[in-house]
Amino acid sequence: MSHPVIFPAIMCGGNGTRLWPLSRALFPKQFLPLVNETSMLQDTLLRLPKNSSDPLFICNEEHRFLVAEQVRQLSQEQSTILLEPEGRNTAPAVALAAIHALEKDKDALLLVLAADHVIQDTVAFHQAVEQASLAAQDGKLVTFGIVPTHAETGYGYIKKGREQGAGTFEVATFVEKPNAQVANDYLSSGDYLWNSGMFLFKASRYIDELAKHRSDILEKCQKAMKDVEQDLDFLRPSKADFLACASESIDYAVMEKTDSAVVIPLDAGWSDVGSYSALWEVCEQNVDKNVLKGDVIAQQTTNSYIHSQNKLIATVGVDNLVIIDTPDAVLVANKDKVQEVKKIVEQLKSENRSEAVLHREAYRPWGKYDCIDIGERFQVKRITVKPGAKLSVQMHHHRAEHWVIVSGTAKVTIDENTKLLSENQSVYIPIGAVHALENPGKLPLEMIEVQSGSYLGEDDIVRFEDKYGRT
Repeated sequence: MSHPVIFPAIMCGGNGTRLWPLSRALFPKQFLPLVNETSMLQDTLLRLPKNSSDPLFICNEEHRFLVAEQVRQLSQEQSTILLEPEGRNTAPAVALAAIHALEKDKDALLLVLAADHVIQDTVAFHQAVEQASLAAQDGKLVTFGIVPTHAETGYGYIKKGREQGAGTFEVATFVEKPNAQVANDYLSSGDYLWNSGMFLFKASRYIDELAKHRSDILEKCQKAMKDVEQDLDFLRPSKADFLACASESIDYAVMEKTDSAVVIPLDAGWSDVGSYSALWEVCEQNVDKNVLKGDVIAQQTTNSYIHSQNKLIATVGVDNLVIIDTPDAVLVANKDKVQEVKKIVEQLKSENRSEAVLHREAYRPWGKYDCIDIGERFQVKRITVKPGAKLSVQMHHHRAEHWVIVSGTAKVTIDENTKLLSENQSVYIPIGAVHALENPGKLPLEMIEVQSGSYLGEDDIVRFEDKYGRT
């Protein structure tokens, strides 16, 4: 039997609220280097099987430039990024991916992965994908079930049915997250696997089964992809058609209804890193069973996860704690209570606080900025512009700006005047002036921006021209 090309579809949604304050709505966990020096999204990309095609990433508007930049850092510019106008759960997202894959190859095998999973044993993962490929070519819809290591109440489970071949089983049933007693029963029986949310099947077979069980979802997705627009490196399905689509998981829409579902057990050091306790488990621990990141001094400290981004953290005589320092927030939690961190995020959202959504350091397609000080009528930012990048041509109704170049070269346009500025030079932009900033050099441009005025919000930007397609 031939080996058709595998089309990876990497789902980049999710906010990772239980990993706050490291994870924020506009910079969630899949884009963070939590386990090693690369982000979880990049790790997912790096572990793809060698017979894979260029991957398709599915994400939302807010994260599109994060995905593009992290893919670019790995020199994989041939990837495609498909933008969901709004999240509609996994069944429609996989439908968009399947339709796109079939345009490339009518025999395409679709490998559906999440961008925020840890898989420590890549060889075992590749072996499972190879095994799944054979079943998928026979028309099966394969899901990967994780061999459980403990009685976990935070995951759904899959009960194995009759063995169909070496290491491939019919799906007897999908079950919801159990209580502790039921989870223990599942573990001791040996018949249950954790539901990983990873799949492999022929794109055409998924379309067939979706047509059979949820034709309404398929119809809306086909319409959305018929009117897809190319925008820079992004594919935009029709917003109106996609928003009319029902929100449904792939499990409910297809996998629980089809008679072609099979499960392959995967024992590869998998984790969805859904909490700080899970992150502590997958990271390397020292002799005191601590995971220490950043500038940390830990005396008589055990079983703890301590992460400093901004300043020295010193601990004495503590056990089983999670301590997270970021420039604008500090979390201290008992490691047994880390599932409750999401309640802090809910409170922050209800109070409309920015700490739920973004970091003090914000990333943009042209670079980043760090808000280093703010007062009643002023704000100070440290701005970094990538070589060759340009901010939008814009103006402000309520604020003036003063730019001081720290390093690099800035090409500054104010109304009709353009000039080059270098280290230690500065320029003033009055309220209402149409202006633009560009880095024409080969090195990053670093500058300090001092804003002053009656209103300093990011929504006081009128854009006239933008190379990144922002409005």
